[in-house]
Amino acid sequence: MTVTSFRPRPDPAEVARVTSTAAELLEVLWGRATTAPVSASQLRVLLVLEHHEGVNLRTLTDALSSTPSSASRLCDRLQAAGFVERTVSPVDRREVRLHLSGHGHAFLADLRTRREGVLQAVLEQMPAAGRTALLQGLEAFCAAAAAQINDETRGQESRSA
Repeated sequence: MTVTSFRPRPDPAEVARVTSTAAELLEVLWGRATTAPVSASQLRVLLVLEHHEGVNLRTLTDALSSTPSSASRLCDRLQAAGFVERTVSPVDRREVRLHLSGHGHAFLADLRTRREGVLQAVLEQMPAAGRTALLQGLEAFCAAAAAQINDETRGQESRSA
């Protein structure tokens, strides 16, 4: 005889609501680790470039759901501050590729270290079983989110090619 354990399966809408609340709390906590001298919009650019090194402006614009002129101005400011470098595409001299500079990589590493410190203080207050469950859930979430983002980016790149 097989005994089946009936564990409630969380409704995706309820999980989305709780995840949204957690994201809002993360924003509050992360606000303690300032992103200065980079604005929130500029930080998004740096994060896109970190994950998609060497993209062109059109792909960046699509990833930001922005306009080309706004994305270009963001990159101008980031380049002036030393966070972004522009290079000519080896395939098409008319196309410019965007890359994080060493300073951009160092800024993101420092920001992550400061944010992780803020999070560690919260996580230390949780029981070990709760941290384990959170870790497993977040690993699955990150894998699914990264796959979706990569699929969308590949689709955008093939449309702009």
